[in-house]
Amino acid sequence: MSSPKRQKTETKTTVDNYIGGKFVSSTSGKYLDVTSPHDGEVIGKVALSTAADVDTAVKNAEVAFAKWSALTVKARAQIMLKLHALIRDNADELADMIVKEHGKTKAEALGDVAKGNETVEYACSMPQLIAGRVLEVSRGVECRSYNVPLGVVASIVPFNFPAMVPFWTIPIALACGNCVILKPSEKVPMTFNLIVKYFEKAGFPEGVFQIVNGQADAVNAICDNPGIKAVSFVGSSKIAELVSKRCRNLNKRCLALGGAKNHLVALQDCNVEMTASDVVNSYSGCSGQRCMAASVLLTVGPNPKLIERIIEKSKALKPGSGPREIGPIIDVVSRDRIISYIGKDEHKILLDGRDWATKQKKGFWVGPSILQHTSTKDAAMQDEIFGPVLSIFECKSKEEAIAIENANPYGNAACVYTSNGGAAEWFTKRFSVGMVGINIGVPVPREPFSFGGSNKSSFGDVDVTADGAMTFFTKTKKVTQKWNPPEGDADWMS
Repeated sequence: MSSPKRQKTETKTTVDNYIGGKFVSSTSGKYLDVTSPHDGEVIGKVALSTAADVDTAVKNAEVAFAKWSALTVKARAQIMLKLHALIRDNADELADMIVKEHGKTKAEALGDVAKGNETVEYACSMPQLIAGRVLEVSRGVECRSYNVPLGVVASIVPFNFPAMVPFWTIPIALACGNCVILKPSEKVPMTFNLIVKYFEKAGFPEGVFQIVNGQADAVNAICDNPGIKAVSFVGSSKIAELVSKRCRNLNKRCLALGGAKNHLVALQDCNVEMTASDVVNSYSGCSGQRCMAASVLLTVGPNPKLIERIIEKSKALKPGSGPREIGPIIDVVSRDRIISYIGKDEHKILLDGRDWATKQKKGFWVGPSILQHTSTKDAAMQDEIFGPVLSIFECKSKEEAIAIENANPYGNAACVYTSNGGAAEWFTKRFSVGMVGINIGVPVPREPFSFGGSNKSSFGDVDVTADGAMTFFTKTKKVTQKWNPPEGDADWMS
């Protein structure tokens, strides 16, 4: 097993709020321990913020907004270009921090940083993307529209991608001219605490980007503060719906992404080796702690060779942070919850990863686990487990597979494995999701294509990246103008 090496005497990191261009303590004076999932040791502490802290950040942002929004979009993009280069050049340092506080493998952490930086790169193109429209709608009458920033906006993010998910919204919102307040997950606050210095080096003015740490009190204060014009949220569907309703009741824009229960369908003509590798990577990558992870594999008809290869490849995975290894679970509560699903007696266990929890003397570990079901009503077939657990169910037909997928309340992703283009198109048209994969188990679009699910995976009207984010973080201003025509050149519209 490979894992981050830390000296016992290592200084623990204190994560304070970042407001007005400097780190400041919370008015509560309270802190929460940050623990390493590798060994359970305390590696830092994070401030627990109050509504007063949020209000201070908002007031600083409102002052900064006047000058920041007055810059040309090209000037803002120039600063964003510098940030992109800094993130790229320091990816290794950021990845090490993600490994330390989150537990991802080094390769996964580097991917976390790189994927987030793709959205920064997209935001650098804002001068071309945000251009409005002009049209002479009738003789002497011209209409034009252009997008203007909302003001102060906030982004509330989960623990599972400490760099990528915050960067889904922050760079686009900033490039559009808004000022952003980030509320990171209290479980992984250290990554963006480190990234702050790159914002400073890139040249973002004080108050344009700020961080308020904390738990539910900070989230509620962000939703309720009248100075915050829009809130983006990523987390569980239960909390996403609550945040969405709370914001909308105050006539505030909200885009809240929730959980998922992603189904993969394997047809008889699928390439067994490719499908097995892809399914294992999908359900066990990031220890299954991602909303795009495979949860359920539906085989259309029996496919014992495929299941056998999935088990073999899963058994080859080891605990750790290196190649062909998977990292720990974020905390003890999540680990025990995952183990409870594996231990239910309503399914057959084909591969049991619960022994990782006892074999690893420190930290929070669950190994790859595979469950065979005979009922779609089993708990593991229904709930988002958020761990390295794959449920397998054999369907009699493709129609049954679609009926099972469509019946689940979520709608992030679904995938079909087949060698037949017609069959792939049949499933593509019928999956009830926002993102579809054909022989790809984690069908995350890349910019300029946006990320977003449907049903109870998303509470909002647009996607969270690309054009969706640009629409969400701006309002459209329309101008219609007419000037007196030269004498003798008028018509009935003048």
